[in-house]
Amino acid sequence: MALHRDPTAVAAVATLGLVTLGRNDTSEAHRLLAYGQMLSRRNVQIQLWSIEDAVTRGDVPAALHWYDITLRTDLKMSDILYPVLTKASQDPEIRSALVRTLAAKPSWANNYVSYVSAQTDNPQNTATLLGALRVGGVAIPAASQAAVVGTLLNAGDVDRAWRYYTAIRPGADRARSRDPRFAALIDTPSAFDWTPLSDSGIAASIQRTGDGGAFEFSAPASIGGPVLQQVQLLPAGDYRLVGQSENIAQDTHALPYWMLTCHSDNRELGRVVVPNSAQAGGRFEGVLTVPANCTVQTLTLYAQPSDAIGGTSGRIDRIALEPLGKQSN
Repeated sequence: MALHRDPTAVAAVATLGLVTLGRNDTSEAHRLLAYGQMLSRRNVQIQLWSIEDAVTRGDVPAALHWYDITLRTDLKMSDILYPVLTKASQDPEIRSALVRTLAAKPSWANNYVSYVSAQTDNPQNTATLLGALRVGGVAIPAASQAAVVGTLLNAGDVDRAWRYYTAIRPGADRARSRDPRFAALIDTPSAFDWTPLSDSGIAASIQRTGDGGAFEFSAPASIGGPVLQQVQLLPAGDYRLVGQSENIAQDTHALPYWMLTCHSDNRELGRVVVPNSAQAGGRFEGVLTVPANCTVQTLTLYAQPSDAIGGTSGRIDRIALEPLGKQSN
């Protein structure tokens, strides 16, 4: 009756179409669907019906076309559509079509990328999808890249985490620490990048310098803790930790130190104290050993609590952990 009174009543068309479909009159249902699409592309019920119809027919491009229209019309539909779309992307054909859709830069692209990167239930699919999007020319924010690396690591998929990392950081070497002169200056670092740690009054940051970058830290009196960290995948063997500091001047008990731990259980593998910068021109060096039963390690710089009125502070200009007998630039 509503259609007789108003042939442009989109909601009535959608309702009648669903009723017709329920009667298995697919021919009439498709006619009504086409009519509803002609009347409006802003009716969510028509859009969802169009998606379902395309999926039923196995028409991937058409389904993604209607996903796109629906999300452009009402981004709140993302709560329903994003999970379905992400699960479906495990199919290579759908994934390829989704990459082409997002490469066209629809208004919901960035929102969807952020959603995907936050998913932890299937990190392998997340990495595959984001990797395909990156290759397809879709911009992936640094925060999303870092989230995927962290999710894969936490899931124990170390090799895939490293492969994803080397895709965004070409030339990275798992047999040594990375970025010895802090030149990368990454806004949102991944676990495999240098990550400043600021907490409990501690300030820590990587600053740009004339020849790259430097790490600076400070903490009030009697406060200490981790200030810098990078996850390693070093093969078993002996390694030399070497670096250069500035502005470190503390009593022996308050000197900062580097610690290498086993990532899985926080077992300490060794530490190297950073002496006062006035000693040996600020150069520090030590040897650390990675056992065969520890495939993932964490290298961390700790600031120790100081009794000095000004607390503790310092700067690291260079730090490298490399196989013993080899030297990086």
